[in-house]
Amino acid sequence: SRAARAQRGAHALSETFGFTLNATDGGARTGVVATPRGEIRTPAFMPVGTAGTVKAMLPEHVRATGADIVLGNTYHLMLRPTAERVAALGGLHKFMNWPRPILTDSGGFQVMSLSKLRKLTEDGVSFQSHIDGSRHMLTPERSIEIQCLLGSDIQMQLDECPAIPIEQTQARESMLLSARWAERSKRAFEEKSQPGQALFGIVQGANYEDLRRESLNRLMEIDFPGYSIGGLAVGEGREEMFRVLEFTCPHMPNDKPRYLMGDGADPVWPPRTGLDEVRRHQHQERRIRRRPLAARPGQHLPGEPRLF
Repeated sequence: SRAARAQRGAHALSETFGFTLNATDGGARTGVVATPRGEIRTPAFMPVGTAGTVKAMLPEHVRATGADIVLGNTYHLMLRPTAERVAALGGLHKFMNWPRPILTDSGGFQVMSLSKLRKLTEDGVSFQSHIDGSRHMLTPERSIEIQCLLGSDIQMQLDECPAIPIEQTQARESMLLSARWAERSKRAFEEKSQPGQALFGIVQGANYEDLRRESLNRLMEIDFPGYSIGGLAVGEGREEMFRVLEFTCPHMPNDKPRYLMGDGADPVWPPRTGLDEVRRHQHQERRIRRRPLAARPGQHLPGEPRLF
């Protein structure tokens, strides 16, 4: 009945952010992330709505795939239409016509990969817009300000995302910069966020096991409600990425959600390592639309992770 469906929907809401681990099988696990805008079943894949929409799909069609959450891109939204304009229009949920959870990245990866001219300093990164050439400065504080203006439910710290291969000395310098930015991001988040929103720390360290461990330990000292694995799918190849995940995931907190950033090409392997959230790129969305899964909307295949 309609009343029963409304009651079930109400039970899916939480006043705070939280994570419940339901079951494990080796490294794989299932759970639920609770947010004020609804539950996110894990393991899960997130459709990417870069500029406020998942391309070629209406919000109700995205939801019909079983998606509990979508991703917005801070870099693109800050440039056009701007975070301030989105906020004036009622926030990203209203802008997208998506009432369920939204995750936003920090904008750091796009600044590092898309900007032709950029300058990295301790304060942040200055860059030139790929749209009109205008100059911008992205600091940890500004990144959080933008994400809070958008109103996203899960936000990311600003981090540096160097390409692989990279010398270990350079990788450590980059990791330490990201760790310092994590502290600044959390302070800004505590000042600007709303109840029920969450900020994730991002584990860096390229493909060096000791650096990944050091990065994770530093982030755990800061204490975040969830942790992301960044700096992968940046040229290292899939086998090397899997190797990094294998030595990183076992050391991550069991009672916090884990998010693999920037990759969604393999729907089965990452969840086997214990990851909860994986971003699905738009080219994968197009591929799936050309060759649909053998399941009705809202269902998932036995043995396969749910779609985010």
